[in-house]
Amino acid sequence: MTTLTITDAKKNLTRWLKAAARGEEIAIMSGADVIALRKVEVEATDYAWREYGASPEEIARYEREALSEHTRLKRAGKLELLTAGDLRKRREKAARG
Repeated sequence: MTTLTITDAKKNLTRWLKAAARGEEIAIMSGADVIALRKVEVEATDYAWREYGASPEEIARYEREALSEHTRLKRAGKLELLTAGDLRKRREKAARG
């Protein structure tokens, strides 16, 4: 295990993040605590709950409402397909004034 001070970790953060992503054990000393740096997998199935505290019922309700809103806007002709090039042109036009 590589143990670092906060100062060394900050100076070479990219290096240590890459090492942790490769599976190396990296630890950072913070006072009397040792903080582990390691790669974690984020699963889409629990992301909304872990990040926002949303229950499965709340997520399902949001999905229904979002689909309903999409369908309504599509029927009203208020949705348009934009490519990356379209977005670039709009950004350039907005920047010009």
